[in-house]
Amino acid sequence: MATGWDHFYNLEFDQAIAAFQSAVAKNPNDPYAYNALSQGILYREMLRSGSLESELVTGNNPFLKREKLKPNPANRKLLEDSIAKALELTQATLDKSPDDVKALYAQGIAYGLRANYNFLVRKAWMDALRDITTSRKLQNRVTKLKPDYYDARLVQGVHDYVVGSLPWHYKILGFLIGFRGDKEEGIKTLQLVAEKGEQDRNDAKVILAAIYRRERRPADAIPLLKELLHAYPRNYLFLLEMVQMYADEGDKQKALETLAELEKRKRANTPGFAAMPEEKINVSRGNLLFWYRDYDYAISELKKAVRNVNDLDLNASTTAYLRLGQCYDMKGERVEALKAYRSCVDLEPDSDAAGQARKYLSSPYKRGKE
Repeated sequence: MATGWDHFYNLEFDQAIAAFQSAVAKNPNDPYAYNALSQGILYREMLRSGSLESELVTGNNPFLKREKLKPNPANRKLLEDSIAKALELTQATLDKSPDDVKALYAQGIAYGLRANYNFLVRKAWMDALRDITTSRKLQNRVTKLKPDYYDARLVQGVHDYVVGSLPWHYKILGFLIGFRGDKEEGIKTLQLVAEKGEQDRNDAKVILAAIYRRERRPADAIPLLKELLHAYPRNYLFLLEMVQMYADEGDKQKALETLAELEKRKRANTPGFAAMPEEKINVSRGNLLFWYRDYDYAISELKKAVRNVNDLDLNASTTAYLRLGQCYDMKGERVEALKAYRSCVDLEPDSDAAGQARKYLSSPYKRGKE
């Protein structure tokens, strides 16, 4: 499945899914193939919605406020069936051999994928937390049986970080008893997987980069993103993320240079970049200039972005309208600001950006001392 994973990490999800479906056809009793297929389907939906880069655009989305994914019925059924099949196959093996490390690991991954499905598609928070906790317990068994199975520690690291980041009232849930969570311990565990893991090394690096973004540690994220971009040069999200990391470091010039490189690759039809909407670059540049208080230039970029708003995913498009309204408010152009906020709300009423826009419909946005 190496070819499928290469496509996967380069955001070529249609090709990745085709490769994983071929693997399922050749090995219908392999739970790893079904897990790969599930992951490909889920991440394709996340890319379409903008969920894979929502940390980049807003920088502060809490875990429990992700927009709902809306896969079509066929994709939703394929995802559900693939996860269910992986759980069925692994359970059949574990019924015969309870300490089968490969089956325990694969079942833990399947529960982790179902947690993501419950969280991102069904919006079933409790089911998602319950599944990720079950996944953690299974991977704990793996590392107890085989301490050098570092890939199994990925879920442990994520679980520690997520639970450690949850509001206190979630931590008293019955199925979280014994798991207080520890953000720093979770980061250390993910660093170990990034260094010593085999199958999940790159996943650990991607997750760490996102965590460093949340924790305002851009100097730690940039080297990881460079490594990932070297390994998967067709993944434009790594360059977009580097823009934000440089901005967080306070290096506006490097952020703008990275955007210029992204634009260059796009216009040269570089593989992986040709299909990326140019408006996505406009959103990123407009967002960057907004934070640097260059409101006139930010407005110019954001207006270009919303000119072809249907070419953007919902996360990018709603953010573009929100930022546009905020820029106009900072310039005292209230009528234009209201138009932008209304467009944001009309585009996707349930989005996080629309929730913010509603507040500014009643009172103008005011900038703090960020």
